[in-house]
Amino acid sequence: MVSEDDVRSVCLALPGTSERLSWSRPAWFARTLFARMWDDTVLTVKTEERDALLASQPGAFFVHPHHEQYESLVLVRLGRIDLEELTELVDESYRIANSTASRR
Repeated sequence: MVSEDDVRSVCLALPGTSERLSWSRPAWFARTLFARMWDDTVLTVKTEERDALLASQPGAFFVHPHHEQYESLVLVRLGRIDLEELTELVDESYRIANSTASRR
């Protein structure tokens, strides 16, 4: 089980990351947004494995109707993952966000 403070620590450990508000929620940016708190216990990240995550751990991962059109976004219930999984998710989201931003 991880917390928003864990998310903050993992995100801010990545090079060039800053924290600011997005939709009145804490969010982390490098070249672009890569993680945002959806609410106090749910994190939004980018992933290339959304379908696999949803199928393998439906209690931990879900998609809000708002995110259905964005196939790389997934919501993560922080109480259902550990610090190692959080770190992997944030690292992947950071990588995706930076590679997408560099192609623009």
